[in-house]
Amino acid sequence: MTALVQVQDLAKTFDVSAPWLNRVLERQPRRFVHAVDGVSFTIERGRTLALVGESGCGKSTVARLLVGLYAPTAGQVLFEGQAVGQRSAAELRSLRRHMQMIFQDPYASLNPRWKVADIVAEPLREHGLAQGAASRERVAELLGQVGMAGADGAKFPHQFSGGQRQRISIARALATQPEFLVCDEPTSALDVSVQAQVLNLMKDLQKSRGLTYLFISHNLAVVRHVADEVGVMYLGRLVEIAPKAELFARPRHPYTRMLLDAIPDIRMAGRARTPVQGEVPNPLNPPSGCSFHPRCPHANERCKAERPALALFQGVQVACHAVGEGRV
Repeated sequence: MTALVQVQDLAKTFDVSAPWLNRVLERQPRRFVHAVDGVSFTIERGRTLALVGESGCGKSTVARLLVGLYAPTAGQVLFEGQAVGQRSAAELRSLRRHMQMIFQDPYASLNPRWKVADIVAEPLREHGLAQGAASRERVAELLGQVGMAGADGAKFPHQFSGGQRQRISIARALATQPEFLVCDEPTSALDVSVQAQVLNLMKDLQKSRGLTYLFISHNLAVVRHVADEVGVMYLGRLVEIAPKAELFARPRHPYTRMLLDAIPDIRMAGRARTPVQGEVPNPLNPPSGCSFHPRCPHANERCKAERPALALFQGVQVACHAVGEGRV
C-alpha cells in the first residue's frame, strides 16, 4: 500500500481575543486556542482513517485543514507526496478536484434556492469538466450512483429527507472524480436506520471507485463499521492510532479505554469498566504535561510535568507515559 495523504506536525491556532478596544480599556491579554497541536498521520490509498474524540477535540479543524478551508499555523499536508501549501493557485485549484468534502449537516450544506441538478453540476462547471447536455447526463449518472432517480434533479433540497439530502451531497462530492474524501460526521444528523444506508453506500462507493476516506465521528459504533484505522484525539492532539480491530479489542491509552467503556455493549457485561472522570479542560488554559492527566487514574508526577509524544508500542502508536512504563 502507498500513502495518498501524509500529515506532518499539523497545527492550527485561533486568536479568540476580545476586540482591540475592549482589551485596551479592560487591560485584557490576547488569548489563543491551539485547536490542533502537532498532529501527524498517514492514510494509505483506498483505506479509511477515522478520527474520534469528544466535541471540541479538533477533529473538524483537522478536516478543514486537509481540504484547504483553513491555512495551517504550522506543519504541512502532503498529497501524493507533494506539499499542498507549496502549490500555486492554479495547482491548488487542480488539486481540489482530487480532494472533496462531505459536510455534517445536509440541511445546511445544500443551497435551498438551487435545484438538485444545479447543485450536483456546480463542481463540473467550476472545473470545466462538462457543460450542456454532457453535464445533464453526468448529473443523472451521479444521482443514479447514490441511489436516486435522474428526475430528482428537477427538485429542490427541501423536497427530500435528510438521508436523501446527504446522498445529494455525496453525488456532488463525486462529480469531479476525486481520490480522497474528507467526511465530517456525515451521518450524525440522520436517524439510525438512515445512517446505516448512507454508510453502506459510502463503503460500496469506496470499493468500486478505490476512494480514500478521512472519516470524522464521535460515534464509535459508526467508526467500527467504516474504518480501517482509528486515531483518537484529545484537546487537539492524537493520543492513539491503531488498526480498528486492535483498538476495539485492546485499547492502550486510558482515554481510549474511557471512550470505549462509555459504549453500552452487552458483550462486555461483567467486565470492569473505567469510570468517566471529570470534564474536558478549558482549551484556553490546558493542563501542563499530558493534557489528560487530570482525568486519568494512572497519572503520576511525570504525567503532570512532561507531555508524552506518540511512540510505537506493539504495533500501536500511543502518547502515554503510563503505557510506556508498563503502569497500565
